[in-house]
Amino acid sequence: MKVLLLEDEYMLRISITEFLEDMGFEVSGFSNGEKAFDATYESRYDLYLLDVNVPGMNGFDLLRTLRKEGNKTPAIFLTSMVNVDDLQEGYKSGCCDYIRKPFDLTELQLRIMHALKSYYHDGESLLDFGNGLIYNTENFSLTHNGQDIALSKTEKEIFSVLLKHNNQIVSVEMFQDEIWGEYVDPANIRVQINNLRKKLPIEIIQNRRGLGYIIER
Repeated sequence: MKVLLLEDEYMLRISITEFLEDMGFEVSGFSNGEKAFDATYESRYDLYLLDVNVPGMNGFDLLRTLRKEGNKTPAIFLTSMVNVDDLQEGYKSGCCDYIRKPFDLTELQLRIMHALKSYYHDGESLLDFGNGLIYNTENFSLTHNGQDIALSKTEKEIFSVLLKHNNQIVSVEMFQDEIWGEYVDPANIRVQINNLRKKLPIEIIQNRRGLGYIIER
């Protein structure tokens, strides 16, 4: 899953980036609000982590503008502000959570997992597909009868995109945008998806010929 991180404190930005990458996220870090705002049009993200007082566009204005344009990606503010009015302003801007600095990275992890689970999986920690196939939304792992199913990084991202668009057809172009962020040979994408499907004990990924792929739950 992709995270946009807006944080102008260099060491904090690096620490958060490394921590999230160890969790399996792909992180794009920015110190300037306007550059971060531009990036939201160049790539699709699954979560925004936004500092408020940054050069260029501040975090409140950035998220407020995105919400007005219909962007519903979950967002968490990271800020040293402690005033109740600032807290209210954050939620009015459209965030789903607000974490005050300084914070422990473990707390950030818990808030991120809660935000993603609430937004993409209706608050469920374990998604049961039947026949012993379980997806854990907290660590992005698949198991079959308690045994881990080994997936490559790309296969995990493909599965994550399909779940994010649960009950909706995901086109090859959508996979290009959300995983690679650039043009990829459609034949290569289909090979990756077919490799993933072969690893699953039941056929939960359906091919809609000429349209794309879908997981129906």
